[in-house]
Amino acid sequence: MGVSLVDGWVPLAVLGIGALAMVGLLARRGRGAVVSLLLAVLLAALTYALLNRLVVDALQLVPEPLPTTVLVWSAVAVLAVVLAVGALVRTGVGRSVAAVLCGVVVLVACASQVNVYFSQYPTLGALLSSTEDERHFSGGTGAPSRSMTTPVVSRWRGPATGASSIVTAPIPGTRSGFTGRPAQIYLPAAYNSPNPPLLPVLVLVAGQPGGPEDWVVGGQLQELMDGVAAAHGGLAPVAVVVDPNGADSADSMCMDSNIAKADTYLSQDVPAWIEGNLGIDSNKAHWAFGGWSYGGTCALQMATMHPQTYPNFIDVAGELQPAISADHAQDVQQAFGGNEAAFDAVAPLTLLRQNRYPDVWGYFANGSEEQEVGQWTTQLSTAARQAGMTVQTQVVPDQGHSWAVPHAALPPALDWLGQRIGIRQ
Repeated sequence: MGVSLVDGWVPLAVLGIGALAMVGLLARRGRGAVVSLLLAVLLAALTYALLNRLVVDALQLVPEPLPTTVLVWSAVAVLAVVLAVGALVRTGVGRSVAAVLCGVVVLVACASQVNVYFSQYPTLGALLSSTEDERHFSGGTGAPSRSMTTPVVSRWRGPATGASSIVTAPIPGTRSGFTGRPAQIYLPAAYNSPNPPLLPVLVLVAGQPGGPEDWVVGGQLQELMDGVAAAHGGLAPVAVVVDPNGADSADSMCMDSNIAKADTYLSQDVPAWIEGNLGIDSNKAHWAFGGWSYGGTCALQMATMHPQTYPNFIDVAGELQPAISADHAQDVQQAFGGNEAAFDAVAPLTLLRQNRYPDVWGYFANGSEEQEVGQWTTQLSTAARQAGMTVQTQVVPDQGHSWAVPHAALPPALDWLGQRIGIRQ
């Protein structure tokens, strides 16, 4: 189950088999085969040229263009499908079955290469896992949450005799009226030990489209956080992955607007539920908010809007500003009835220009190959420093906009924030 799907022999083998299957599809003879090939090449070219317009502009599934790698493999997939369908129409049963099988193999190879880029399923276990099998949260440690003036590293010596776990729980929108999907909660081994300490809290948000389970599967949250605990004498924050959108197709921009009161949910409902149910250190000086992509944008929003609640944040490959689509005017119309001033009043860049944040620490990271995101990170981290924040930046080498970036960024970010949240001296 630990076999890697993003490096090593498996993706290379799948790619090689897919290449052979594509050769099989291209090796057809006859006039009909030539027509199918020309049609397939045309549709593949159109896919490459127009896919971004479809997913960004028309369907508004993502606010930024897809990377070239994804466009190429999407075009190859279309090429294979058209060739397989063409063979199915004009050949006998035996050859039709062979063509369909070849088409399926090529599609698997293309999906594998897209997965190599995004690292959505880093291992075979991640691909086959189901969050439905996770345990539902049944209650805290028995110790009520308290605001601790001292860091946990000075209060607890261990050992952590329990085992870490991932549990799920719905967090109701008591004040916001918002309904999010169940949170995914990482409980460190120390939390599950007989004499657990009151631990700090890390609230996380995934990318969009996506949901809390993405941090567990693609983000390998348990493995990452277990590594953080191992590096800090068994101490790691309780990590609560929350949903500010409600569905893969929804986008609240983590704001209170005509769409939803997502800001109220994240800044009031989520902290209140955590304090009332988990048995943690409720001192917000020991809390952090983090996320990747959309979640990174959300993290900076929480730090600029609610620095008393989230004075520490981790922005991994976040956007320059909250967005639903590539059309900013349309976003403002949907969220604020076209009132640009209402959007600006809660936009991080505006708040960083207007306010001072001397007590906020922020960690920014991005992949070296995501050039536009890198420019956004530079602009945002510079504005954060100018607003008085203490800032650290990281560029993950040889990586685009993929889960490999938060894999590489989250442990050093938590180490850098370690003194702030109390897991190291």
